Parts: sequence; C-alpha cells; structure tokens
Amino acid sequence: MILWLTTFAFSIASALLPFLPIEVYILGAGAAEGGTAAAISLGIAAGAGATVGKVIVYEAARRGSESKWAQKKLSGPKIKASYDKWMGRMQGRPWYAAAIMFVAASVGIPPLLAMAAIGGILKMPMWAFIPTVFVGRSIRFTLLFLGVDFAIH
Repeated sequence: MILWLTTFAFSIASALLPFLPIEVYILGAGAAEGGTAAAISLGIAAGAGATVGKVIVYEAARRGSESKWAQKKLSGPKIKASYDKWMGRMQGRPWYAAAIMFVAASVGIPPLLAMAAIGGILKMPMWAFIPTVFVGRSIRFTLLFLGVDFAIH
C-alpha cells in the first residue's frame, strides 16, 4: 500500500515537474515489487497520479488563457490564426481531441505536458480529457512496470 501511495504521489509531482521523470521511478519501484498484479496496480496508481497532475496543468492553462496578458498574446495575428485553426478542429469534435490526447498520453508524442496546456487553452471537454489521459497513462506505465518485471524476474 505504501508503494502504491508513493507511486501515486510521485506521479503527480512528475506530471507537474518535467525534471522528475516517472520512468526512472518506475525502474526502481518495478524492481522492488514484482509480479503482474503489482505491475498493473502500480501502473494504475501512476496513471491516476499523472492524470491529477495534468488536470492541474489543464486548469491553469484554461484559467490563465482568460487573463488580460494571455488575451493580448493570443491576439497577435500569427498566434490568433493558429488558435483559430485549432479551435475550428476541436469544436464539435471531442473525439478528435481525445484521439490526439490519447496518443500524447500513451506514447508521449506530442509531449503530454504541452498537450494538457493546449487542451486547457482550447477548452477541451473535461469529460474527454480526464479518461483519455488516465487510460493512456495507465497503459503506458503498466507496460513499463511489466517490462521491468519481465527483465528482472
């Protein structure tokens, strides 16, 4: 239980602070706790923590985009054109946004930190953002934990 909570907490921190890579933590935690059940449980804990962290990034970007400073920056012609293009793609197409977010969450390309901020700025529906990030991150981290378990045991 302690390792599960530690994994959850470290994953939140890692989601907010890119210099704390969760993958390095997984190597150590996966070596300490073996077995398929543990790998799945810890993968879900890491996915849940990463989701909490990315929701914080999403909300900060969403609320920050409404500030006077951000509105001034978004009003530049080049940035406004890009913003309008992405808004046009995202509005009324939450599955498109969810697909991009899922790839970022599970594969890491584009980086999920940037995509969480972009999702907030573009006001991606939270009902699509949370499960997409949770499932994508849980799959990624579970596979990493299973890989460590397979390599060591």
